[in-house]
This record gives sequence, structure tokens and C-alpha cells, in this order.
Amino acid sequence: MDAGVLYVSITYRTCGHLCCCGCGHEVVTPLSPAQWSITYDGENVSLAPSIGNWALPCRSHYWIHDGRVRWSSRYSAAEIARNRDRDRRLLAKITEEHRPRPSARLRRLLQWWHR
Repeated sequence: MDAGVLYVSITYRTCGHLCCCGCGHEVVTPLSPAQWSITYDGENVSLAPSIGNWALPCRSHYWIHDGRVRWSSRYSAAEIARNRDRDRRLLAKITEEHRPRPSARLRRLLQWWHR
């Protein structure tokens, strides 16, 4: 990856870039309703929400907005834990809402089969 480039894969629903602090670590952001979303205005790209690299040694925190990096405040360990917990709950909720459900006919067949 090259510094300053946001790589986007619609096929794999993900973005990647080198950490904006310059530490050289690759950062991957999955695109989904519960994780990150990308907008393109015809010229610039924005990624939301912010990128908090809590697992990296740099622990950098920033936004990519209108093609620019906007630095955010550093989070304490407690703030990081709260954000991770919130993100896990949101991801679980979205995943459950979008989980494929068997049809009524298939459910009846499965009930019959397991008798």
C-alpha cells in the first residue's frame, strides 16, 4: 500500500490504507451498516465513523473526511473499552437483523424431520 491512498473494494466490502500517523501499519475497515461507510462526492472520499487504531502501538484516532485526515482526540482505556463494547453490540444486532431466515415451509419440514 502507498501512504495517503485509501483503497476501496466494493466486491469485498472493505477499505484499506496505511495508518495516517506514518507508523506503516495497514488499516482495514469493513464496509457494512454496523461498521464503516464510504461516501464519494465525485472528487473526494469520506469514511465514517472515525478510525480508532486501538490495537496498534500508535493508538492513533482520526477521520477521513473529504479526502483529508482530521485528527481526533486520544481515547483513554475506558473510552476504548466502551467503544468496543458498543461496536460489538451494534454488529451483533445488525448481523441478527440480516441473518437469512428459513421459509415457513422449510421450518415445518425441519420440525417434522427432528421429531
